[in-house]
Amino acid sequence: MLIAQLSDLHVMAPGRLFRGGIDTAARLKLAIDDLLAQRRQPDAILLTGDLVDRGSAEEYAALKTLLAPLAAPLLPIPGNHDARDTMRAAFAECALFADDQFLHFAADLGPVRIIGLDSLEPGRVEGRLCAERLAWLDARLAEAPERPTMIALHHPPCPTGIPHMETINLLEPEGFAAIVRRHPQIRRIVAGHVHRPIESRFAGVPCGIAPATAPQLMLDLRAESQSNNRAEPPGYVFHLYRDGDFIAHTVACGDFGQPV
Repeated sequence: MLIAQLSDLHVMAPGRLFRGGIDTAARLKLAIDDLLAQRRQPDAILLTGDLVDRGSAEEYAALKTLLAPLAAPLLPIPGNHDARDTMRAAFAECALFADDQFLHFAADLGPVRIIGLDSLEPGRVEGRLCAERLAWLDARLAEAPERPTMIALHHPPCPTGIPHMETINLLEPEGFAAIVRRHPQIRRIVAGHVHRPIESRFAGVPCGIAPATAPQLMLDLRAESQSNNRAEPPGYVFHLYRDGDFIAHTVACGDFGQPV
């Protein structure tokens, strides 16, 4: 089982540029072209939030056009830049979301279960998982205690070492941590939001943050660091399930010449 994770796409309406000068659609196309050129194609495409920049129907239409060449099933969850109702309508054909309130899902793919969590708090940059969402997660995990499971959400619950981002990641993660510790079938937690590839741990489980296809966050680990974007290459992650666990490969997209 091979799952491709694309995150923080920030697709904008045609003719608009991200932060005044960056073509996020072109960067996403570069990542998709790179993915399509891989010798092994994914069994599913996990989209971990901030799929568009302003939550408009026009942006989601542009996003769907860009994603159209991908043959694998799409598994989208929202980030803080997404809008639930508009996103639900845009991905209606996926018949994926579990209820009419949150954009969460549980998808069984071959030997594994992928659970997507909706950590969006409308109008806020940071994320939360309320009691209702945590109860839904606990129930889905209890349904399949023997099936190796990956949990995906936009806001990282784990430490990142980037002080200014840790204030706007998943807030109050203790309830989530308690559920993770109760369910040993959870093999990996994945997130986005930070616009950098990061490996950490949460509640004893490996936790990976995907790079953005939009510009990356400039790496600055000082206490006084501030949020600055940088035109590093777009990227994505391949999650290969094998022998009871996930192996993560982070891919930087660009023309790096022929193999030597």
